[in-house]
Parts: sequence; structure tokens; C-alpha cells
Amino acid sequence: MKGSRGYKTGTRHLLRKHTRSKGMTPLGRLLREYKPGEQVDIIIDSSVPKGQPHKRFHGKVGRIKERRGRAYVVLVNNGNAEKQLIVRPEHLVPHR
Repeated sequence: MKGSRGYKTGTRHLLRKHTRSKGMTPLGRLLREYKPGEQVDIIIDSSVPKGQPHKRFHGKVGRIKERRGRAYVVLVNNGNAEKQLIVRPEHLVPHR
């Protein structure tokens, strides 16, 4: 029986960047400060492996709870439960 290869398998196309957006993350995304209560979109940047949330949260909208080191604690509804994610700012975009 073939064993599991981990939870990051099958992300080849989900987390791939488009051709014109490859390269470094824009500095504006890294330097932006979020306040508690602010809404953000979780968009995983595949070029930054640190601070990535699980792929099931890609494209979800969350609420900033607090700052924790360089990262933020984001509250996301997942079914009936509210999950706390620790996400770096490279993977966050302000919600429109």
C-alpha cells in the first residue's frame, strides 16, 4: 500500500504563481500594518514557505485578532467552528 506524502501534496497548480507575478513579493504587502478587527483575504504566496496557512484556507476571508511576532493571528470560520490561524503578512491581502 502506498503511503501518504504529506498534506502539501497536490498543491502544484493551486499555489503556483502566474507568469507575470513571479519573483519577489511586493514590499507594500510586507510592510502593511493590520489593526485588530480588520478583514483580510488569505492568498497564499507560494514563493514564501514560512508562515503559510493550510491550503484549505486559500481564498478565505478572515478577521485580524492580534499581532504575534512578525505574524498575525487571523480568525476564520471553517464550517461551524472558528479557527485561529497564525499567518505572515506575505499571505494576507486587505479585503475589498
